Amino acid sequence: MYPERFSHLPEYAFPRLRALLDGHNFVGPHYNMTIGEPQHLYPLWIKDVLLDHLDGFNRYPANDGIEKLQTSIVDWFYRRFDVSLSSDKNILPVNGTREGLYNVSMALCPEKLSDSQPFVLIPNPFYQVYMISALSVNSEPLFISTDEHSGHLPDYFGLKADILNKTSAAYICSPSNPQGAVATADYLTALIELAEKYDFIIFADECYSEIYRYAPPPGLMQVSEKLGADPNRVVTFHSLSKRSNLPGLRSGFAASGEKNIKRMKQLKAYSGAPIPEPLQHVSASVWSDEEHVVKNRKIYEKKYKIADQIFDDFDGYLSPEAGFFLWINVGDGEKVALELWQNCGVRVLPGRYLAKDFNGQSPGDQFVRVAMVSELEETKRGLSKIREFLREKQV
Repeated sequence: MYPERFSHLPEYAFPRLRALLDGHNFVGPHYNMTIGEPQHLYPLWIKDVLLDHLDGFNRYPANDGIEKLQTSIVDWFYRRFDVSLSSDKNILPVNGTREGLYNVSMALCPEKLSDSQPFVLIPNPFYQVYMISALSVNSEPLFISTDEHSGHLPDYFGLKADILNKTSAAYICSPSNPQGAVATADYLTALIELAEKYDFIIFADECYSEIYRYAPPPGLMQVSEKLGADPNRVVTFHSLSKRSNLPGLRSGFAASGEKNIKRMKQLKAYSGAPIPEPLQHVSASVWSDEEHVVKNRKIYEKKYKIADQIFDDFDGYLSPEAGFFLWINVGDGEKVALELWQNCGVRVLPGRYLAKDFNGQSPGDQFVRVAMVSELEETKRGLSKIREFLREKQV
């Protein structure tokens, strides 16, 4: 026997993509634009930091993070958001934010609300871990479709009171994956006020917050503090994967009020995998340095301009505010993804693989997600091939 709540999970996005594409071959250069795995140069000085602390592999790592890492995180958070955190009360280093985004429900979401199965609100399309986290604690994921009419952010404000009264948590991703939309301070203010009115927690995935086009996206805790809201009303997640081009480091953190972090630490002490000590030293050094982040962001700014130029005459193109994905309406995302691979050697991700289907349709059906994570010239060539192919289809 297996858990019933996991029995109807769809195949994860990337195995689905391999099943779609791998039986087909293309002779010529390949461009992999599917996964959000940054390929820009990481800070090379981390090699020296790692070598200096290799003996840490001989010790069990600190679950709550070494003091150096804690201090570097709270210092960065203050510089970025002007919010003062306590290193021992308000943060929890996590072994990749996917771990944190999953386990937060385990630590903070009740199994029942007023003798009913709780709802967890999730934007649709969405990062798949949100859904499995909700299912793991006997909650019902409630998917709220996002599109151009909602600013590519979930309109939780239009939900009925009987739904919100049974809601234990809501996920928000800003800048959003896949659309690159930024939640304004006004949006976040309204969301916090809604959560306070109906007594649910907000889980904010802010992993793309350091890759932006014009101005730094506001953070949920930043807005929450200005409102004077209960700090336990919100939990935010940040990562070095996108900010510093270190997805393999598996290093991030959660920040929240003291009560939430205490419960999250207790759960992690039993079941979590702490970051190895040498990697904690590396992480501390990387959080403390902003120079490489500024250089990284300038590369993405060039990519935004290139994408805008290449797709200037294509109606289905959405110019992103932040992040490193393009969300392009091509009519039939799965069909076009297959054709792009067969005819151009370009691999992109069908939008439907990131969205929940209802009655055979999803808000991702018409789209492909394109990851602009390769070096500048390779990204330009891949985008050009996509546009050339779409232009030929229009003729």
